Amino acid sequence: MAEASSQVDIAERIARLRAEINYHAYRYYTLDDPIISDAEYDQLMQELRRLEEAHPELITPDSPTQRVGAPPRPEFRKVIHPVPMTSLSNAFNEEDMRAWLMRIRRLLPEDLPAEELAFVVEPKFDGLAVALTYEGGILVRGATRGDGIEGEDVTENLRTVKNIPLRIPVAPDGPPAPERIEVRGEVYLPIADFNQLNQEQMAKGERLYANPRNAAAGSVRQLDSRITARRRLAFFAYAIGYLEGGPSFTSHWDALMYLKELGFPVSQDIRRTHDFEEVLRFIREWGERRDHLPYEADGVVIKVDSLALQQRLGIVGNAPRWAIAYKFPPREATTRVLSIEVNVGRTGVLTPYAVLEPVNVGGVTVRQATLHNFEDLMRKDIRVGDTVIVVRAGDVIPQVVKPILERRPPDSKPYAMPTHCPSCGEPVVKPEGEVAVYCVNAACPAQLVRRVEHFVSRSAMDIVGFGERIAEQLIEAGLISDVGDIYTLKDKRERLLQLEGFGEKKVDNLLKAIEASKQQPLEHLVAALGIPGVGSIVAKTLAEHFLSLDALAAATEEELQRVESIGPEIARSVVDWFARPRHQEVLRKLRAAGVRTEAALRTAAGGAAPLRGLSFVITGTLPTLSRDQARALIEAAGGKVTESVSRKTDYLVLGENPGSKLQRARELGIKIIDEATLRQMIGAQ
Repeated sequence: MAEASSQVDIAERIARLRAEINYHAYRYYTLDDPIISDAEYDQLMQELRRLEEAHPELITPDSPTQRVGAPPRPEFRKVIHPVPMTSLSNAFNEEDMRAWLMRIRRLLPEDLPAEELAFVVEPKFDGLAVALTYEGGILVRGATRGDGIEGEDVTENLRTVKNIPLRIPVAPDGPPAPERIEVRGEVYLPIADFNQLNQEQMAKGERLYANPRNAAAGSVRQLDSRITARRRLAFFAYAIGYLEGGPSFTSHWDALMYLKELGFPVSQDIRRTHDFEEVLRFIREWGERRDHLPYEADGVVIKVDSLALQQRLGIVGNAPRWAIAYKFPPREATTRVLSIEVNVGRTGVLTPYAVLEPVNVGGVTVRQATLHNFEDLMRKDIRVGDTVIVVRAGDVIPQVVKPILERRPPDSKPYAMPTHCPSCGEPVVKPEGEVAVYCVNAACPAQLVRRVEHFVSRSAMDIVGFGERIAEQLIEAGLISDVGDIYTLKDKRERLLQLEGFGEKKVDNLLKAIEASKQQPLEHLVAALGIPGVGSIVAKTLAEHFLSLDALAAATEEELQRVESIGPEIARSVVDWFARPRHQEVLRKLRAAGVRTEAALRTAAGGAAPLRGLSFVITGTLPTLSRDQARALIEAAGGKVTESVSRKTDYLVLGENPGSKLQRARELGIKIIDEATLRQMIGAQ
């Protein structure tokens, strides 16, 4: 009895420590107003760690000790946003802003009193948009924005961000936590911490990050959350996605104040006003303050404050009418053009680019910049030796805006568009009515390398370990002449071993990855083919509609245009691609190799779900299936795949080099099976 009482006392002490630590972390990281010393904070954390180490059964996901990160994950699970995360329309000057005001005025009642139309103005934080879901006050999921409909589950990484609450409310006097709430905001890397991170990267001889936004996005998408934990990421909340079992609001401003009361960091720079001229003054003020902010901001977001008016204004396309993003002018610099080179893309398009004297543009050293296309290059009359203005479009992609004619060398010559492909030497063509210039040589080495590189990439067939260098080696050695030949490499093992850097283990791993890629979903194969205009989203749409590669290949332009979101240009591109004899030959090779060309997995019961009601966990590396493929196989057969082993788990699917899940499964008496047994249970063909 005394032992039970002692256990209760320990649990209560742990709960008090967690609440106290969370509150002091909130005051330190969110309010910047600590009320205890660092040493006192460290003592509280050390006591909590000691108690949790002695009583691991009392560790919970919302404990402050769990911010250190977890071991690497093989992939990120996809997350469907219950309420889509929309994008914003852009304004680039005050004229655009006044036009936006006129548009929304026309959609609102003419007799609407001026005092009822208020605006909330906030910095446009330059980081990664995320959605945080809390249930009963506990953080249960964190996801990236993705395409607005589907994002990635990065919960473990977001748990490491110091000012993201693991439990709400944070303050003892805060309002009670709602039943369920989704908090939307931006994860960013403060400029000082970004500079320090790059210094550390440089000292270790590792690649530098281009800007704080890229560093933040890369940190959040680390498969090993322990790396994320070492990055000094921060978070700003800017909206509520949805709310259940909590208070109701009439304005966006009130929602922000509620988030602040719960303990979320809300920018102190946010303003609310009824005066649109004051909105414009705020924009000008923040434009001047931009270089003095502790974080990157590439603009200002303006929102209609009233939620009722937001509802009335609605959404057009993927952008709400009631909000707009004012974009600051892109950062620019001047430098000299050293040469004009040409890149040959995987579809044969020739694209010019400028090689520049290195110049710092917005904190990034720029050595190359796009020239878009030859018509644009000729129109701007950019020449080798010119001093030019360079900007980072959207603060990311460097581009040459124009030459400074007053500084042009007297001996400069206009650029002459190439008549032959710089890679294969064959004549180029410029179809009538098109801007693009093409190399139409099917055997062009540059195109083949890029086609192979695209085919094996993660978003396509995901052949692990198969990169650009290997593609170049295989093509130079004459081992592949198109992507279909990738699946004949198993018969050329001895020739592979003769290539520089190819040992027994490397060859075996490569061939194993190639074999595993045959089971990629149809949408990945369609994306891998490199059909112009068909990226991963369009590929998924086509795969879900036609269900097989043969059906897609036989589709007419009219049939394709009947598919939602497929327009005439993409329809024509798909039909043209499948009509070419060399592409038909590639498809023949893929079919002969056994690459999966159907969308639906076939089960032993002709479409039945033999795994319905069963829960699986996968650990280790399976012989022929990637983690995504195994998950798809199980889910197609009606089963469910979870990340952690619990008493509700029915089977652990075991591969090579398993992690701690194996030990946990043994402790709980969970049935352990291998890939072959899984296939037998499904009866998969």
